[in-house]
Amino acid sequence: MFFKGKIIAPVFARVAYSVLKLAGWKRGTVLANAKLVAGAVPLGALNYDILLKNLTRHASELLFRFGTFKKLPHDFTAYPCCMDGWDFAFDEAAIPVLEKMRSGGIFLTAHYGNYEVMGPWLCRLGIPLVASYIPVKPKWLNNILERKIRSVDGRSYSVDARTPRDFIRILNEGNLFCLLSDQDSRIPSALSGTLLGQPVNVNPLPDFLLKHRPQTPVFICWMEERGASPKDASSKKVRVLHAIEVGGAQSKVVEKFNKWLEERICENPNLWYSFTHRRFYSQSPEIYGG
Repeated sequence: MFFKGKIIAPVFARVAYSVLKLAGWKRGTVLANAKLVAGAVPLGALNYDILLKNLTRHASELLFRFGTFKKLPHDFTAYPCCMDGWDFAFDEAAIPVLEKMRSGGIFLTAHYGNYEVMGPWLCRLGIPLVASYIPVKPKWLNNILERKIRSVDGRSYSVDARTPRDFIRILNEGNLFCLLSDQDSRIPSALSGTLLGQPVNVNPLPDFLLKHRPQTPVFICWMEERGASPKDASSKKVRVLHAIEVGGAQSKVVEKFNKWLEERICENPNLWYSFTHRRFYSQSPEIYGG
């Protein structure tokens, strides 16, 4: 299976890239976002073609190489390591943070790089990850996703949490609750923030959880493809797991997260896939042409 995936993945990525580029998939949205944030991210740095290549490559890895991350070592001392021809390592400063994540908390991340593969990797490290996903239809497909794809060592890290009581229960059980925090929040309770010099709506859930569980630790985690070219992430690389703890007052968590995200975007804007989303719609709907 590994050898088939190794062959199929790059072929799928090239075909998917060609089809999406030909169709102009999300091109208007990407260009609208790029124009809006040009003061923080120069237009020349964000390249639609490169972003699309990165996105399709990561999608192919999810489809055909996802199993590699489910086989990674449990013990921190086993890293750096090589699995299925890929190199894996930790950022040195991440190790004590990852150890603390084993006791649960709130884990914030973004649509940056191959963010989905962190799920099985964290689970393999003995971290009690729980991520909320909206169930898909038909039900049999959702069952496959939960039991086969979003499952590591017989444990599914996927839940359908929708109410405040659900989220509090997840924390009370000692889990690490994962939340993608770079999306446009379009609910009445959305908070105001700033990202890349522009006003944005942000998800109020972290603020709510910390209000009711103020001692809950908050972490930010991401995977870096170290050694890859900023313009061509397909080059030889080491997949490095980063983790930091975000302390302080609850009102500062969103600010710290957005500052972290801005740093990642400035490092490589072609890895932030929310450029394909209407991220700034709530505050600047006119840029998307209605």
